[in-house]
Amino acid sequence: MHPPPPPAAAMDFSQNSLFGYMEDLQELTIIERPVRRSLKTPEEIERLTVDEGLSDIERAVYLLSAGQDIQGTSVIANLPFLMRQNPAETLRRVLPKVREVLHVAGVEMQLTAAVSFLTILQEESVSIHAYAHSFLQVILLHLEHRDTGVSNAWLETLLSVIEVLPKETLRHEILNPLVSKAQLSQTVQSRLVSCKILGKLTNKFDAHIIKREILPLVKSLCQDVDYEVRSCMCRQLENIAQGIGTELTKSVVLPELIELSRDEGSSVRLAAFETLVNLLDIFDTDDRSQTILPLVKSFCEKSFKADESIVISLSFHFGKLCHGLYGIFTPDQHLRFLEFYKKLCTLGLQQENGHNENQIPPQVLEQEKKYISVRKNCAYNFPAMIVFVDPKNFHMELYSTFFCLCHDPEVPVRYTIAICFYEVSKLLNSGVYLIHKELITLLQDESLEVLDALIDHLPEILELMSTGGESSVQENKLSSLPDLIPALTAAEQRAAASLKWRTHEKLLQKFACLPHVISSDQIYYRFLQRMFTIMMTNNVLPVQKAASRTLCIFLRYNRKQEQRHEVIQKLIEQLGQGKSYWNRLRFLDTCEFIIEIFSKSFFCKYFFLPAIELTHDPVANVRMKLCYLLPKVKSTLKIPADKHLLQQLEMCVRKLLCQEKDKDVLAIVKKTVLELDRMEMSMDAFQKKFYEKDLLDQEKEREELLFMEMEQLEKEKQQNDGRPMSDKIFEKKRRDSKTATQSLPKSIPISVPGPSSVSPSTSKEIKKSKLIRSQSFNNQAFHAKYGNLEKCASKSSTAGYTPSVSGLTKTSMLSLTDDSFRTRNASSVPTSFSSSTSLPSTSRGTANSADPKSSGNKDTQARKATLKSRKSNP
Repeated sequence: MHPPPPPAAAMDFSQNSLFGYMEDLQELTIIERPVRRSLKTPEEIERLTVDEGLSDIERAVYLLSAGQDIQGTSVIANLPFLMRQNPAETLRRVLPKVREVLHVAGVEMQLTAAVSFLTILQEESVSIHAYAHSFLQVILLHLEHRDTGVSNAWLETLLSVIEVLPKETLRHEILNPLVSKAQLSQTVQSRLVSCKILGKLTNKFDAHIIKREILPLVKSLCQDVDYEVRSCMCRQLENIAQGIGTELTKSVVLPELIELSRDEGSSVRLAAFETLVNLLDIFDTDDRSQTILPLVKSFCEKSFKADESIVISLSFHFGKLCHGLYGIFTPDQHLRFLEFYKKLCTLGLQQENGHNENQIPPQVLEQEKKYISVRKNCAYNFPAMIVFVDPKNFHMELYSTFFCLCHDPEVPVRYTIAICFYEVSKLLNSGVYLIHKELITLLQDESLEVLDALIDHLPEILELMSTGGESSVQENKLSSLPDLIPALTAAEQRAAASLKWRTHEKLLQKFACLPHVISSDQIYYRFLQRMFTIMMTNNVLPVQKAASRTLCIFLRYNRKQEQRHEVIQKLIEQLGQGKSYWNRLRFLDTCEFIIEIFSKSFFCKYFFLPAIELTHDPVANVRMKLCYLLPKVKSTLKIPADKHLLQQLEMCVRKLLCQEKDKDVLAIVKKTVLELDRMEMSMDAFQKKFYEKDLLDQEKEREELLFMEMEQLEKEKQQNDGRPMSDKIFEKKRRDSKTATQSLPKSIPISVPGPSSVSPSTSKEIKKSKLIRSQSFNNQAFHAKYGNLEKCASKSSTAGYTPSVSGLTKTSMLSLTDDSFRTRNASSVPTSFSSSTSLPSTSRGTANSADPKSSGNKDTQARKATLKSRKSNP
């Protein structure tokens, strides 16, 4: 039950009461306090003034001798600079003053000195011998400072110094005094420091010195009367074991660990357990089975009964523990450890809690926090447990546990399992389909932290999901996961509605993997328009750019030319020609991504003219951004095919130089002109200096042509296939095909016919080989790797770049396989692609048009016309 509301008198918000509160506040504000009009008196200012004629060394000596504490601290902080500038004078004159000051220095100056000494060591301003002679004694002197923070700072500096000091210096200056510092007669702080120094010294000496001088000290500190010292020394046994070797570890370290594991102090037992787990690789099978395994079983039993302090550490190291002991488990022990892990995964979930958090006792809240940490550690170790049970047994042994972790009521647990989701997917391999539902669950999680953790490896997870099942056919990818697309769209909208724009940006970037996972139509209808909306309405620039780049990738792998042209038209009309200058700026960002992702010919054909038209933009920021982009725009041109585009570019630049009134834009234009003049133009033929870039661009262009070719071949396959088709379906497909063809802009040219002599039989063979390639292409996931592209286009010859056996050029192949590139009359263009808003076309060749209305069969007559023109122009 909730506590009863306070009486009305306690909640009196009447006018008189409020005025009483106001009077109290006024009394607080009018309390007069002495306020100094000046921070420093003239006498203080005179005392703090230093002669400007003094050198750095003289000023440092003066301030350390007669200055105030803050001035001395400043000099000590500046000590590394003085050592770099004049090491000899600094060591001779400044360092003695620093020693004197540190004897009576406060905490701030001590901490500053420890950091400065460590910086000098790291910068190697002086030799090691000079450093040991000048600085080591100062460090050792302040190790036992009464302030714990100061003592730890000097200890960290000393441990770094030990790494580089020679053996003789270590033995005489550190090890020999350590024998007395580690005695019981010394303070606890001194013995704790000795423990950490011993852990660092072990790797610096030979075995006989370690056995004779260091190990007796280690044993003594392991049996110290203070539990803090025993715990600290126990944690150093791992470093000591690595320095003394396997034999001494088994004979000296292991007995001490066994005794410490039974210590009365819980912190000591915890340190012993963690050290044992970290040293599992050192011990042989007999030691593991006869000594360590019983200890581990004892820890597991006590963790729930008498020693809850160890359960968090046990859950964290459980995966490493099972891996280290894997070979010695009997079947019964294997099952017991697995059941113990399952119990840890649900620890605290069995207790029903229907009370208000304010009514829960503090000890219960603390216990629940421990349980959450345990389940979080179990989620962290889940991939290791899959290896422990074997991925083949996942469904029987661990799926229910995985389900519980993915549906855990606490965010940290779900966050951790989301991080591990990719590792789990890799381990399951062909069984990854078992966790499809959990992927959807985490994508739909109410916490954006969980979503952010999951999407780090979302492309890899989706790829495993799409290829790990029994079916590898692209058209059937993720068909068993119908909720994926709704889950992805909901996740994006949830991220967009939050203030965590970085998560939204990351998710949009990861959406670039979708063309390899789901179909082109699904992307077009469910994601493409959303990218447009984000680009035009979102207020965060990185998010807009991420949406723009992902949209370009969607466009790159779109399989239908009608859809491609619709997207291009929207980009030009709604962004490039948009009313908002912000949209026009985003259009230039999109152009930059298109130059990066697409071939040069694609950019020149659709985006070159709309981009340079922005030189006349009324907003200076748009013109300025275009000037920065112009070198990349020019890099897409090839001479002599694009000579007319180069002339238009030069004309726009000249207009900017002559007519620009904004001084900032004009300055950038002048810099851009110099950069454009220095650029070397790419030629149509391959050049040695541009060979790699030209080859990459050729592959991009070949891939783009392959998409268009596949679209036409798929249509022909549907028309020529002998499968039964009802009249209604056939008529609908015919109308759709007709609409798709007629809806193209009028300004898109057909390709230039090149010399060829193709016989009808050769043409049929070419079409047949293309159809075979198209079918094989549909049966495998498409990846943007050039090796795969080479395989897909191998039978197509290198037509379009060099004459093939059949004499087809790139443009002739385009005219054979893609009727959509023919021009259309304005009357046949629908409203969305009217002649007034047609796509700009900057084809690299002259275009011939064919009237589709005069042909009964458009495809057949168009090909015949093209072939005739080629035969007449050998």
